[in-house]
Amino acid sequence: MTSTPSSNSASRDRNSPAPSSRTSVDADTADVPTTSIPTAYVSDKADDSSKLRTFLSILRKPETFISIGDSNDALGRMLAVLRFWFTKDLKYVKGKPCKPYNSALGEFFRCNWEVEDKSPSIVGDGPKLSASGEIDTDHRTVRVSYLTEQTSHHPPVSAFWVDCPVKGISACGFDQLSAKFTGTTVRVTPGAHNLGIFINIQHRDNEEYRLTHPAAQLAGILRGSLSITVADTCYITCPKSRIKVILHYLEEGWLGKAQNRVSGVVFHYDPDNDTTTRIKDVSEKDVLARLDGCWQDQVRYTLKDSKDSQLLIDLNPLWPTPKIIPPENQQLPTESRRFWHGVTEAILNKQYGQATKVKQDLEERQREKATARKDNGVEFEPRFFTQALMSNGKPELNEEGRRALKALQENNFHLEENAETGTEGTIARLQEEESST
Repeated sequence: MTSTPSSNSASRDRNSPAPSSRTSVDADTADVPTTSIPTAYVSDKADDSSKLRTFLSILRKPETFISIGDSNDALGRMLAVLRFWFTKDLKYVKGKPCKPYNSALGEFFRCNWEVEDKSPSIVGDGPKLSASGEIDTDHRTVRVSYLTEQTSHHPPVSAFWVDCPVKGISACGFDQLSAKFTGTTVRVTPGAHNLGIFINIQHRDNEEYRLTHPAAQLAGILRGSLSITVADTCYITCPKSRIKVILHYLEEGWLGKAQNRVSGVVFHYDPDNDTTTRIKDVSEKDVLARLDGCWQDQVRYTLKDSKDSQLLIDLNPLWPTPKIIPPENQQLPTESRRFWHGVTEAILNKQYGQATKVKQDLEERQREKATARKDNGVEFEPRFFTQALMSNGKPELNEEGRRALKALQENNFHLEENAETGTEGTIARLQEEESST
């Protein structure tokens, strides 16, 4: 591994949407990644060990994320949001779900993607330009950065932020899940603090979209072969454009075979009187488009007054885009991959007793830290976010969080350990003062 990129290389990256470093994936070998980046490596598909990294499923194809604001038509942008929405679960379309580690308080994860800006506008014209309108990004490589931190332990909640400043688009939210056993399955629903994904398009007058999550069923526990089905309704809203989407994921077929069907409607709504929650209650005069398909295969849309359906997304040829993570020598002790390294290594070597011991040691250290905070009257403070929880469901980056994301955009993975600042530093100073008196 080499050191952090020099300031000169960082400067070159800031002046171009197409970073000099490139990440590629061989389409003939599915999602086996290759990279020419000397200062980082691309993780493989089997390393999503921490709960913090399960959120990455919403960015399995960042290409669809960066193109959301391209169209000059509001309906086109909403359809682009939908195209992104149906790629977020690509991990489960192409693979099987697995139980992640339970994230520790203060644990964090960060990564980049470098993707080609080539997804076409769906409805309406729109040149592929940077947010400033000064740089042509068409078929050029654009960098997307991601930062998440476990900000609360009771309840277990993590805050996340996704940023692509070149395209002027960002996303944020709180990740919290609630699970309930129902016979032979587990019903997974968004937790009380998980109010959805919030997407902001800066160069569209800060147009904001809220995407809520449907409930899912995790089956096959007794058989040891896990699978996911979805049977619920979720919503996408944009108050500025006054456009809303209702998506209805259908139940299994009567013979028990999952159909994975989804239907939906895109329509004009009143943000100040948003009472429509069912597709059948949408007035025909407000309808802009209808959707139908299989969320694990193809989804099509039909515009109002048209009989011809158009392809929105075909998931069959798509594979998750590899992510770029910091090299091992630049990961901090609370960074997910390094934090769980001992457990992961033992599992991969089939040393399950050792894995349990290492996991228990990690958990005991976390309990000791919690006890020390309680004894010293210190509240945990997130490193990258202003608060552990926000009532509106939208986390806010603090100054250090903004610096960390800016560094990621410059391909700079260096972070200082915060041993003398924040919660742990406060405890250390209090203990030192107590011992000196």
